[in-house]
Amino acid sequence: MSNWQPTASLQAIKARAELLSTVRAFFDARQVLEVDTPQLARYGVSDPHIQCIAVPGYGYLQSSPEYHMKRLLAAGSGPIYQLCKAFREGEAGGRHNPEFTMLEWYRPGFSLNQLVSECLALFAELFPGIRAKKYPFRDLFKNITGLDPLTVDDAELIHYAVFHGAPTGLNKTAAVDYLMATQVETALPAEQLSVVTDFPGWAAALAQTHKDKDGAIVAKRFEVYYRGLELANGYQELTDAQEQSQRFQRDNALRLEQGLPPMAPDAYLLDAMTSGLPECSGVAVGVERLLMAQQPPLTIDQVLTFPHPRA
Repeated sequence: MSNWQPTASLQAIKARAELLSTVRAFFDARQVLEVDTPQLARYGVSDPHIQCIAVPGYGYLQSSPEYHMKRLLAAGSGPIYQLCKAFREGEAGGRHNPEFTMLEWYRPGFSLNQLVSECLALFAELFPGIRAKKYPFRDLFKNITGLDPLTVDDAELIHYAVFHGAPTGLNKTAAVDYLMATQVETALPAEQLSVVTDFPGWAAALAQTHKDKDGAIVAKRFEVYYRGLELANGYQELTDAQEQSQRFQRDNALRLEQGLPPMAPDAYLLDAMTSGLPECSGVAVGVERLLMAQQPPLTIDQVLTFPHPRA
């Protein structure tokens, strides 16, 4: 007999419904418009860390609603949010499933600090009484590893990472990613909302960059961690179409180096940005991560009705 039953308990199914209701009430009170965009579209993302699921003849299942939501912003939507399914190839394990639920919102005119504050206001409703603390990436990384990720010699950093279990052959950025996941994130206090800001410039993705107090290029980006889980990833959004086009090209160069197929730049997004994407900040939050953090220790299967093996 097949495993036809859901892996989530009725309690977990009810917790999801309650969480979604809380999220919608939060944004309704702030007059942020709920929108709906395609989950199957012509273009996928170029980020080498994210692999889209292709649907031959139709394009790609969307790994995030970001590109479409930015087109809405360029068309004058004002502040918007979305609760939707997202899809990523090769995502599996205790914290990942190829199909998951994402909360994403954008705030025209908001600085990154304002968006961090709003994100923490939402989390205060989902995790009552939990304190928050902010850490600049560079300082946090140095305090835990003893190495400044922006100035340390590449060979020294890579040697340190390999000594702490990293596979050989990593470049500097991959070594920093490894140490962030295995050394730094695990050192953050579990019972605290930890906000990490000012990521290295090479990790900007679609965020704007600026120089820190020492003149190093850092990204206007933040992530929020709680109970060992990354809950949110936010940017002061890039609005320059030419710079966006250059980042698409750099992504594809990295994809080719890593043996990944190149992704066609999203022409619709570039045209929308050329038309005029307003200055804004945006953040993506994994809904299953929120549910797992509310009732630890849970795996993602315990908050999904039918994870991929049973879907």
